[in-house]
Amino acid sequence: MTTVITPGVAAEVELDLTVARKEALAEGVIRLTLTHPGGSPLPEWTPGAHVDLCLGPGLVRQYSLCSDPADRSRWQVAVLREPEGRGGSAHVHDHLREGTRVRVRGPRNRFPLEASPRYLFIAGGIGITPILPMIAQAERQGAAWHLAYGGRRRATMAFREQLRAAYGERVALRPQDECGLLGLNGLLATPRQDTLVYCCGPEGLLKAVEQHCSLAWPPGVLRLERFAPADPGPRGPGETFEVELARSGVTVSVPPDRSVLQAVEEAGVPVLSSCREGTCGTCETAVLDGAVDHRDSLLTPDEQAADDTMFICVSRAACPRLVLDL
Repeated sequence: MTTVITPGVAAEVELDLTVARKEALAEGVIRLTLTHPGGSPLPEWTPGAHVDLCLGPGLVRQYSLCSDPADRSRWQVAVLREPEGRGGSAHVHDHLREGTRVRVRGPRNRFPLEASPRYLFIAGGIGITPILPMIAQAERQGAAWHLAYGGRRRATMAFREQLRAAYGERVALRPQDECGLLGLNGLLATPRQDTLVYCCGPEGLLKAVEQHCSLAWPPGVLRLERFAPADPGPRGPGETFEVELARSGVTVSVPPDRSVLQAVEEAGVPVLSSCREGTCGTCETAVLDGAVDHRDSLLTPDEQAADDTMFICVSRAACPRLVLDL
């Protein structure tokens, strides 16, 4: 086990774990059970957390943990084969075998389950994975909850039988070929002050849920996790700015065609990164001074307004000079 410190955020670990089991869950979806080769307990995690699978040079992918956080003997992830993807899911499906060692980094949680008396969970496709442990925690807390789970076809919907067997009618399965799109008009018709809404799935679903919640629901009730960066809309031309790395004693210049992350790496300052598109949270860095042009898909509007952290793979300065805790 190697402890890895990302400046400005909590410690993570890198582990070489064993694929103890590989099994089909649904059409196009497999589940990996990962264990420590020496039998040691794995680090603690909370519902909503994900880990990086380091599959090869330049091939790092993030997957939500979907097992029981109380069971530290194993981690489980479910992986959808994406024919139009960048090769990560195909590598997992085609090359990882039971007994294979794989380097895993994390866990990291930018989608935590906050305490609430009531939850509405909305999942689309493989977006069910972070929701599974959230439902179990809501049960332990004695909270009221309902899950609306959509997929293209019933055969593609992982965990569908497990969910209905365990929770009955609180789980609404909505295969698109049988039921059409998820009925958001009905699900989100009545705003509730006591309810948090958690949603994970494809971008079309997330945008639709955002739109419905923005019409009448109280601010701050919606929590989203994206698999791909949100469309930031049109932006003006970038400008060159300076970034002072307070702990390294280095100042770098960031031109319009380079990210802060690239400039920091070129200066020889080590920092963890993964997705490089503002969705995974790996490169989160504390901001000590300056205003940020936030371009990530993770921070809430309130978190962005605080300007005390940024994701340096995509976000930029909204001032001539930033000071970072690097």
